[in-house]
Amino acid sequence: MTTKNYQELIEDGIFIGGADDVMDIMKDERIDVVVDLRAESADTSSESNRIHSPIVDDADQQDESVNKAINLVVNSYNEGKKVFVHCGGGSNRTGTVAIGTLLALGKANTIAEAEEKAKTIRPKINVKEAMKDSLIRIFPDA
Repeated sequence: MTTKNYQELIEDGIFIGGADDVMDIMKDERIDVVVDLRAESADTSSESNRIHSPIVDDADQQDESVNKAINLVVNSYNEGKKVFVHCGGGSNRTGTVAIGTLLALGKANTIAEAEEKAKTIRPKINVKEAMKDSLIRIFPDA
């Protein structure tokens, strides 16, 4: 039995992980949409159902790209699609979108609560301050 390096953020609906997990999740799960958050990768050769929604790591004011990625994940999920969200390692950008997704779906009421839930699901999540600042601006009441 292989160890899964990706996790279920929302049971049987939204999965999170890193770029290296794409081949495994495509083999193991019936993923409809792969949301690639990497700004540094335009490679589409391995994923026919890949949507590139880049977020620039270590850059300020990523509100628009973060919000776009969250909406893409939430809308796909609400359409009944199984979604896999990944960046390079699955910690900062993936964590940011996971937190925003939990808030947008009403699975958490505050950013801190959403971050705690996301880290419980995927312990390697480590969202940088610039991304937390974006979440604060996107979800001012959270």
